[in-house]
Amino acid sequence: MLISGSFVLAGDPTGAETLKESPEVSVDFVWVLICGFLVMFMQAGFALLEAGFTRAKNVANVMMKNLMDFAVGSLAFFAVGFALMMGNDWHGLIGKSGWFLLGDAYDVSTIEIWFFMLVFCATAATIVSGAIAERPKFSTYLIYSAVVSAIIYPIYGHWLWGGGWLSSSDFMTKLGGGYGALDFAGSGVVHALGGYVALAACMLLGPRIGKYDKHGNPRPIPGHNIAYAVIGTLILWFGWFGFNPGSTLSAHELRISIIAANTNLAAAAGAITAMLITWKKLGKPDVGMTCNGAIGGLVAITAPCAWVAPWAATIIGIVAGFIAVYGYWFLEKRGIDDVVGAVPVHGFNGTWGLIALGLFADGTYGNYTTELPHITGLLYGNPGFFACQVISAIVNFIWAFGTGYVLFYILKKTVGIRVSPEEERVGLDIVEHATIAYPNFVSTEAVLLPTVKNGGGEE
Repeated sequence: MLISGSFVLAGDPTGAETLKESPEVSVDFVWVLICGFLVMFMQAGFALLEAGFTRAKNVANVMMKNLMDFAVGSLAFFAVGFALMMGNDWHGLIGKSGWFLLGDAYDVSTIEIWFFMLVFCATAATIVSGAIAERPKFSTYLIYSAVVSAIIYPIYGHWLWGGGWLSSSDFMTKLGGGYGALDFAGSGVVHALGGYVALAACMLLGPRIGKYDKHGNPRPIPGHNIAYAVIGTLILWFGWFGFNPGSTLSAHELRISIIAANTNLAAAAGAITAMLITWKKLGKPDVGMTCNGAIGGLVAITAPCAWVAPWAATIIGIVAGFIAVYGYWFLEKRGIDDVVGAVPVHGFNGTWGLIALGLFADGTYGNYTTELPHITGLLYGNPGFFACQVISAIVNFIWAFGTGYVLFYILKKTVGIRVSPEEERVGLDIVEHATIAYPNFVSTEAVLLPTVKNGGGEE
C-alpha cells in the first residue's frame, strides 16, 4: 500500500465530482470499505484470542481493552494520527495537513483512505493488549492506546506509506533500483511495530505473579478457554482476506486472487509447522502454538503477498511457524512474560515479512501501478532492494521499541503501569471494572495461585 502523502487540491465531500470524473471508482470504494469492515471485525478475533489465553478472572478486562483500542484509536487517529501519516509531506518525516479531517481532507476519497488506515491502526494498537494481559492498569493502558494511535503508528506509517523517506528518498530509491522500501499491507507498519512496542511494555511491566519459580524457571499459566483462542484465530484468518487483498485499494487490481491465495497458503503452512514442532518437542500437538503459527504466517506474508509466487508464500509461512514457536520459548526463558506470544508472532514475524519480500519478490508485479519497475528481490538479482528491506526492518525495530520503551517508562515513573500484587491476585475484572465475566461460576484461581512475589507491583 503506497498512498501519496498529499490531499486533493479541493475537497469533494459529496463525491459528485469524483463520480463524474471516474464513474468506475464506485466499485473501488465498495471494495475498500468492505475490506475495511473485515479488518475491523478482526478486533473481535483479537478479543477472543486474548481472552482464551488469559485466566477467567481477567477476561472482561482484556475484552474491554480491545473495545477501547478501537474507540480511543478512532478519535486519536481522526484528530492527529491521520494527518501525521498521510498529510502533505514535511521533509520525508511526517505529514502536516488533514487534522480532524478538515479542509481539503473533507473529501470522500480521503475519508475512504482514513477509514482503511484507521482499522489498520487499531490492529497495531491491540497487539500490545494480549502481550501484557493480566497486570496493567486500565487507565494507563488508555493513555498508551491514544499515543500509539496518534503518534507512534502514524509516523512510521508515513515513512513507508505516506511518501516518507523510507519509500521515497533519493537514497532509498537509488539503492532499491527505482523504488525504496516496501510493505504491501503492513508486516512492518502494523505488526512488527505493535510487536516491538509490546516487547518494551513486557520488559517494563515484568512477569505475572507466579510465572517464574524462585529459581527463575518459567511455569505455565494456562488460559481459561482454548476454544475462544481457536475461534479468534479463525476470525483473524478470515479478516486477513480484507487486510491483504484490500490493500490494493482497487477492485480493478486483479492480482487480489494471488494475494488471497498467498495469504491463505502462508497461514496454513505456519499452522502446520507450529503443530508439528510442538508435537515433536512436547509429545502432543499444542493447540495454542498452532494458532500462533497460523497468525505468524499471516503476519509474515502481509508485506510480500502482492509480489511473491505461491511457492514462496508457503516457504514464508513455514519459517513463520518456526519463529512463532521458538521465538516464544526464547523470550520465556529470558524472563519476558508475553501472555499470548504477540512479540514473536507479530514482532519477529513482521520483521521476517519485510526481509522475505526483499528475498522472494520475483519481478512479476509492479509497485502498485504498471508504470513503475517490477519488484525483484535478492534471489532474482536485486541486492539493493534487499538492503532497503533490511534498513526498513532495522528502523522499524528502533522506532517501535524505542518509542514504546520511552512511553511506558514515563508512564511507570508518573502514573504507574501495574496494579498491586493483591489486585493482580484478585483479578482485573473485579479490581478495574467491578464485574466478572462468568458470574455463575466461582473462580478458585486467587486461592490456588502461588504467592511468590515475582514481578508484581511497581518498583
